[in-house]
Amino acid sequence: MIPVILSGGSGTRLWPVSRKTHPKQFWPLASEASMLQETVMRLQGYDRAGVPIVVCNTEHRFFVAHQLEELGLNNASIILEPMGRNTAPATAIAALHALDSGAEDDDPVLLILPADHVIDDISAFHSALLQAEQLADEGRLVTFGIVPTAPETGYGYIKGGAGLSDHANAMRIQRFVEKPDKATAEGYVASGDYFWNSGMFMFRASRFLQELEKFAPEMLAAAKAAYEKSIRDMDFIRLDSEAFAQCSSDSIDYAVMEHTDDGVVIPLDAGWNDVGSWSALWEIGEKDEAGNVIMGDVLALESENCYLRSEGRLLATVGINNLVVVDTPDVVMVAPRDQVQRVKELVARLSDNQRHEIDVHAKVHRPWGCYQGIDLDERYQVKRISVTPGASLSLQMHHHRAEHWVVVNGTARVTCGDKTFILSENESTYIPVGTKHRLENPGQIPLDIIEIQSGSYLGEDDIVRFEDEYGRKDEE
Repeated sequence: MIPVILSGGSGTRLWPVSRKTHPKQFWPLASEASMLQETVMRLQGYDRAGVPIVVCNTEHRFFVAHQLEELGLNNASIILEPMGRNTAPATAIAALHALDSGAEDDDPVLLILPADHVIDDISAFHSALLQAEQLADEGRLVTFGIVPTAPETGYGYIKGGAGLSDHANAMRIQRFVEKPDKATAEGYVASGDYFWNSGMFMFRASRFLQELEKFAPEMLAAAKAAYEKSIRDMDFIRLDSEAFAQCSSDSIDYAVMEHTDDGVVIPLDAGWNDVGSWSALWEIGEKDEAGNVIMGDVLALESENCYLRSEGRLLATVGINNLVVVDTPDVVMVAPRDQVQRVKELVARLSDNQRHEIDVHAKVHRPWGCYQGIDLDERYQVKRISVTPGASLSLQMHHHRAEHWVVVNGTARVTCGDKTFILSENESTYIPVGTKHRLENPGQIPLDIIEIQSGSYLGEDDIVRFEDEYGRKDEE
């Protein structure tokens, strides 16, 4: 069985931590591991699980590669979507790759998992997987219906139909329903016939493609063209952008599961949560005696039932109740716990105003390390740049800005024009406008420098790359 992890979401409801360039699946929100890593780790102990396929956005490829490497997974397939097209095209590509990869099983069973869910009862989850595999072996298309614990209006629902006599608990899918209003959801839960739609599936690769051919042939044709024209880039599989853009943006539910005669739902009661809001993180988090979930450097005085998160500096509260307070280096977000679904409205308003805070953090991760803005004005900018041992930035130049570099930790190898030299702690150099330059870390410890930019334009798009070991020159 091959896990297929879909990691293309943006997680806007968890802004300001989750942003376009660093969405929620790459953050440690529910434990010390990222949500992507948790998704992989919960398959440990399930002996039938093989090496995963991960489908992600091109911008996030280095997050995926690095976080899988931290788990010792250096041989996973990482497929890069040039743009988001929902779960059906992503799954079609993964199925085509699984059939093409020469796996032990010529027609492997695929387990489709979003990268940003929480499951507490791993034993119950594994038991459901085993039952689902048996059904998938018979040609069924299986989804997992979460046994509801409340009349939740933020989830879609699945209505179970007739049971399968030879498979305990499993039942045919009668219908999928969209997110209901409160009264309708209460009726669904009271009936005992409905389950939350988990977005997790299992089927043989060929069966999914057969059903897609039947119900969405144009999507399948576009997916095949995108995969057949894909290229290998380092450890990544880059889909053809023009062909993939022809895929309609549809979910697995809409494209296949609502139409197939072989759809089956298995009830799952395993402490599932899709972590779709800050209130969900409060619900699953470890609470203090006052009912607060506290993350980071927080002092809470006479505060109750709050989610309080600081990504750096001290966050102090007095006499507040039922609030979510999230403090990042560049944004503070405060909302009543029962209104956090409206965070998407904040993001939409910021997008209308073309605010960069919806896209990037003050601390920006790059394949060579990271940088963080410290100060910014009209004609200067100050950053702290950290380069991992053995890594290097691209050979580049800028049309509009000069740079001063001061080494505060580690050793730097600097290329400036036709000169290459070493800088140690407390040493500095100057990079004139229009000069080719590169920063490298030849040492065994992280390299930290303070960079002072000055000039008429300081945007990140004022970079001309001449050489880059991470393939970004070719993208440009």
